Amino acid sequence: MSESGNRWMVRVVLVLSAILFAGVSAIGIINLNNSTPSQANNPDSPSGRNSSNPDDVKAKLEDEVRGYEQVLQKNSDDQTILKGLVKARLNLLALKKSQGKLIADDFKPVIEPLERLVKLNPQDTEQTVLLAQLKESIGDREGAAQNLRAVLETRPGDTKAVQAMVSLMMNQKRPEAAIGLLEETLAKAPQANKIEPNSVDTIDIQVLLGNIHASQKRYGKAFEIYEKASKTDPKDFRPILAKALVLKDQGKIDEAKPLFANATALAPARYKDEINKAAMETPTPVPTATATATP
Repeated sequence: MSESGNRWMVRVVLVLSAILFAGVSAIGIINLNNSTPSQANNPDSPSGRNSSNPDDVKAKLEDEVRGYEQVLQKNSDDQTILKGLVKARLNLLALKKSQGKLIADDFKPVIEPLERLVKLNPQDTEQTVLLAQLKESIGDREGAAQNLRAVLETRPGDTKAVQAMVSLMMNQKRPEAAIGLLEETLAKAPQANKIEPNSVDTIDIQVLLGNIHASQKRYGKAFEIYEKASKTDPKDFRPILAKALVLKDQGKIDEAKPLFANATALAPARYKDEINKAAMETPTPVPTATATATP
């Protein structure tokens, strides 16, 4: 699989994850290296609230960090303060990202308090997944995999953990391993959902599986999986959106348009703007078999 093919796969996953998941996440900061530097001046972004001046925003966030650090000197295990520190430092990362690319050392100040949070509260899988994403960003792929495996051992269908592990495997150019993980998750889903209802979101896993097949140019297989997911719940917009994104990236705009419209109609209100934005963006062509890998 070419690097350009891998980037296309990750982009599709990120479009879906941006629509389906809210909140502060490392993945948005890490992967948007080609975005325009507008976040610092956006009043709706985490770093842009209450001020349009990036220097003012930075100063305020740095004050927050110092305040949290002072409290932690007295009680290093205060989870509320640790969470505040992690969020403030993530927002500083977002601000710095809006002004240029990040380097590995930029993520280290977030990792230390987040590791403490994970040790104090191991049942919070979102924190563990975020830690894994940050570790991957500094090149610690084995550490990231260990964190994700720890989550998947206890919650094999955890959507964010599965998605993060798939992203890690794809970045390692291991698409077949990612397919194996997803197929295994789907095989275990019925039993897992009997023990804990709705613990495995089978449609989400199917969509991820279809995306990987599409990245390998197995479009027929991908569309077959999307159709199967749609039959499970015809009112679920996710497989429809996934197929629309693949068709659009193939340059089949006319085929994609009605699917985007259908996905928008079925999606909850909070997702509609993001779907419309994805529909309007200039398509990135799916790499051909002879595509040249780029750095």
